[in-house]
Amino acid sequence: MCHLVAYVDGSSHGSPGPSGIGVIVEDSAGGCTRIAKSIGWQDNNVAEYVALLEALQCALAKSARSLHVYSDSDVVVRQMCGDYACRSPRLYSLNWICRKLARSLEFAITRIPRERNLEANHLANSVARLCQDITEVS
Repeated sequence: MCHLVAYVDGSSHGSPGPSGIGVIVEDSAGGCTRIAKSIGWQDNNVAEYVALLEALQCALAKSARSLHVYSDSDVVVRQMCGDYACRSPRLYSLNWICRKLARSLEFAITRIPRERNLEANHLANSVARLCQDITEVS
């Protein structure tokens, strides 16, 4: 069983607007998985949660024992830590699913400044920008 570290970010170009996620998952042996996905037309908080969900699913697919997530989303981190209640109907189910998956692992989540999350931020923004460019051409 491995120990993983993930850097996650969601990006929405508009609120809502074309959105994407960026996830970097590093294992204790030095391996790294990078994920960049378009998630359609969402707001930023949904994108942030979907990025966390992707990291959790990746950790479980790798049969990880533990996962430490770093995110620049104050809302997601505080809701996952229980500091903020999740009252938003659009976020509630994502929060519930993430909490359920997190219970399968030794899980921790920490808020970091955007400057320390640049690679995940770049992945999320590049996918959202690509989706935005396609939408504007159509």
